[in-house]
Amino acid sequence: MSKVQSVIAYIGLGSNLENPIQQVETALQELTELKDSSLLVQSSLYRTEPIGPQHQPSYINAVAALITVLDAEGLLEQLQAIELAHRRVREGERWGPRTLDLDLLMYGRATIDTPGLQVPHPEMANRAFVLIPLSEIAPIDMDIPGMGRLQDLLFSLSGEGVERLV
Repeated sequence: MSKVQSVIAYIGLGSNLENPIQQVETALQELTELKDSSLLVQSSLYRTEPIGPQHQPSYINAVAALITVLDAEGLLEQLQAIELAHRRVREGERWGPRTLDLDLLMYGRATIDTPGLQVPHPEMANRAFVLIPLSEIAPIDMDIPGMGRLQDLLFSLSGEGVERLV
């Protein structure tokens, strides 16, 4: 893990197994303890319908903003360590149930496309459960590299199935 100048990174959080509200709240607390990073702000929690297989529980989602001096790969390693501590299993059904999912949505203004990491997250523009909580904590006119302005992306999506909890 190398260090870089400080960067604001946005992290998507989601869970639908083993007390999902507690999973997300615990992960948010664990983000405050990340090495070389500080949690700036977190969104409300949202209950959302699953994408993909519908035979699974609803998700609890949130988005957090961190300031970090970790490079993107180093930050991803830290996020995956948190997932592992929550007994995240990566094998199995795509978009299937999970104890915890932490996605690196954005890393400053960077565009990264490697086998292990794509930033901005390639599906975020199509996911109300990401854009709605992101819009709570990020500037509404923020440009998401290669995707457009947050407000325009939000306008193009239905918020159906996304319920704010706290």
